[in-house]
Amino acid sequence: MSAKADSPYLQGLDRNDANYVPLSPPSLMRRAARIYPDYPSVIHGDLRFTWAESYARCRRLASALSKRGIGLNDTVSVISSNIPAMFEAHFGVPMAGAVLNTINTRLDAVAIGFILDHAEAKFLLVSADFLELARQALTLASVKPPLVVIDEEGADPASEYERFLAEGDPDFDWQLPADEWQAIALSYTSGTTGNPKGVVTHHRGAYLNALCNALDWQMGLHPRYLWTLPMFHCNGWCFPWTMAATAGVNICLRKVSAMGIYDAIADHGANHLCAAPTVLTFIIHAKPDEVRPALQPVKVMTAGAAPPAAVIAAMTERGFLIEHVYGLTEVYGPAAVCAWKEEWDDLPLPERARLKARQGVPYTVEEDLQVLDPLTMRPVPWDGETMGEIMFRGNLVMKGYFKNHKASEESFAGGWFHSGDLGVMHPDGYIQLKDRSKDIIISGGENISSVEVEEILYRHPAILEAAVVAKPDDTWGETPCAFVTLREGASVSEQEVIAFCREHLAKFKCPRSVIFSALPKTSTGKIQKFELRKRAMTLLPGTV
Repeated sequence: MSAKADSPYLQGLDRNDANYVPLSPPSLMRRAARIYPDYPSVIHGDLRFTWAESYARCRRLASALSKRGIGLNDTVSVISSNIPAMFEAHFGVPMAGAVLNTINTRLDAVAIGFILDHAEAKFLLVSADFLELARQALTLASVKPPLVVIDEEGADPASEYERFLAEGDPDFDWQLPADEWQAIALSYTSGTTGNPKGVVTHHRGAYLNALCNALDWQMGLHPRYLWTLPMFHCNGWCFPWTMAATAGVNICLRKVSAMGIYDAIADHGANHLCAAPTVLTFIIHAKPDEVRPALQPVKVMTAGAAPPAAVIAAMTERGFLIEHVYGLTEVYGPAAVCAWKEEWDDLPLPERARLKARQGVPYTVEEDLQVLDPLTMRPVPWDGETMGEIMFRGNLVMKGYFKNHKASEESFAGGWFHSGDLGVMHPDGYIQLKDRSKDIIISGGENISSVEVEEILYRHPAILEAAVVAKPDDTWGETPCAFVTLREGASVSEQEVIAFCREHLAKFKCPRSVIFSALPKTSTGKIQKFELRKRAMTLLPGTV
């Protein structure tokens, strides 16, 4: 609908400095430092910072970068664990007008070299524990950005990073972006089937998702957030900026372990953390001497692969409050949440866990989330059975893929972002992920959801972790192959596992082969099914 040119709403009501300010995450830290200057912002071992100190350090970083010629739309890459400097980069880099590129520390030198070249890195920050990896990557890369080494354990004035900060002005007059659509970050996907793609996000989306994390998780003021989620992973799902919005405490955890998590909960009062389902598994199965009682409720936000209902139930029984979200790097991390309803509180635990395992509904600031037929672009029936592709639309969708116009156009076809995930829409409007399109197993013409089979495997008392992939089969084309890790001290045979599945699934859905082994994972805890598919390709055809 077009507006009438003579409408009084178009006369003298123009955008100006008084009524419009671009949305940008660094403004959230400026507010935190103004209102809560003496409140703790960061805890890292014996190191402590307040919000006033963190703000001054971020301004120093922005100023020091500017003095080195880093400015608008220059890429600043960071290879670092979850330490204070990594948190500071999420503010200092955009304060300088530059684009933050946090790199997965689990990648090899070849992949990192590719990213540095593709991102056209102009500056590189590296924590000392990854310095050798960074140097190897730079020998393979064409770009040779200046490199500053971060003292990973603290703020030693003699360290290279602290000397670099000392070059900067703590009162640096940073500016908001002229356009909130300006790029704030460049994050690379895992690249399991080729070179990774660079996801470009903007100030507006990062700001909105930072607020939405706090809103949809009901974090309140001054949460104490434990950094179990890598900050390199889609900017820590925007939580560095969320913590500024809530003036909370960032409890840094350089290496994730069950003991480290329980210690942070007991010693530092951590009451929020994010974790992939695999991290939940080792929290559940922590050794008795690693577990310490919490003096406060601990909220856990989990995403990644759909968490099995059995894992959700086990965490709930141990006193952790699970919030299930869903998203991708292309939608700033979480952009959907399994919003809880009070009427579900009185349901039996298994039923509550089943409901909570669904991916849910759009984040408050995401415009829409649907399950569509990718050919017709029409919604599938809300029957909990008909599969389609999960698609997003709204402010929490990336600008596009960096220097890859073709991939951007394909991902936005039909006016929606195509996630590549397959799911169903339940009658109550909640979506449920069934599989990645590449992970669906087609056996004898029948589609089998690997997630559905995994859900049954997780119910087996001897199984700690499970993943299901397709294995070539001379008769059926392909059949399910299960890779399982057993609980410590447990014992079960292949035939017993298959028999258990047949008690709960149609025969054609049951694994024909069961392989007992540790499961390969990414740095964010996702099981690497592409590696398992390679293993399955070498197995003899199933005979069960």
